[in-house]
Amino acid sequence: MQLRKVRIVGSGKYLPQMKVTDEELDERLKVPAGWVSKATGVGYRYYSSQEETSSYMGARAAEAALADAKLSFEDIDCLVCTSGTKEQPLPSTAVFIQQAMGQENSGVPAFDIDATCLSFLNGLDVISYMVDAGRYQRVLLVATEIASAGLNWKEPESAALFGDGAAAVIIERASEESGSQIVHASLRTYSRGARFSEIAGGGTRQHAVQYNAEQPDPFLFHMDGQAIFRMASRLLPGFVDEMLQATGNQMQDFKLVIPHQGSAMAMRLIRKKLGIPEERFMDITYGHGNTIAASIPMGLHEAIRQQRIQRGDRVLIIGTAAGLSLGGLIFDY
Repeated sequence: MQLRKVRIVGSGKYLPQMKVTDEELDERLKVPAGWVSKATGVGYRYYSSQEETSSYMGARAAEAALADAKLSFEDIDCLVCTSGTKEQPLPSTAVFIQQAMGQENSGVPAFDIDATCLSFLNGLDVISYMVDAGRYQRVLLVATEIASAGLNWKEPESAALFGDGAAAVIIERASEESGSQIVHASLRTYSRGARFSEIAGGGTRQHAVQYNAEQPDPFLFHMDGQAIFRMASRLLPGFVDEMLQATGNQMQDFKLVIPHQGSAMAMRLIRKKLGIPEERFMDITYGHGNTIAASIPMGLHEAIRQQRIQRGDRVLIIGTAAGLSLGGLIFDY
């Protein structure tokens, strides 16, 4: 185990104004009526407007988390953006979130941690060590994602899954008497699946100067959902078993499991493969869609708001990401 005395003291969420239903996407994708609903189980998701930038959404979620914790920005000594999409290649999105919060002169360190859909999970894992060691007293973790900007509408299976939005949490050092702690975390990457989910263009290998509006596909999101499903289905049970053995836990020890909200198919896979009862499984796919790295902290925020977890409850967050990566983190709320 890798115990760290860290606790979550506030959470917040922001969803854009534009609501997009499955029926609207049926028309946009030119598929039969009901196809999107059957394929995704989303119902509706939200797309950001031009004014709702990643930093704008992240700032609003961060402000909501501060209000929830009854804190001000002056109580924060580090801001980390844990997102799979960036507002622009340079500088970090965290810098723009700080600016959007009106704190551009604060001097508070702001940087990004990117592990695609597992960015929040990995950010929480990495930064918790720094909080536990006393390097930072209180850290604001923000996941803010605009998936809609890069969807490839010629690939309906993936284009229909995604939504935009942001979520944030604040973590601080927990007292020795507190029941709150991070118990264990694990990450595995199998780069054989690196091309299963990618945006090939936009970096140094295929720089933005090579963009061609008539052939934009390298600069749009591509996903081989079936390949990811097969690979994750094979690897996930053993990965989770390792985590359970490392901590001496069984699945029934978790008050709640909060997965990355990949798709309805992914939700069914996780529940079936891991034997998780429905009442202990946090599924917010309906009404959100796949919000990339924001999906886990959104699920966590909703679990707290809906009182599905209480202080001291043991929680498992888990998911897959481009890479192909598997990630999991066990904590006592």
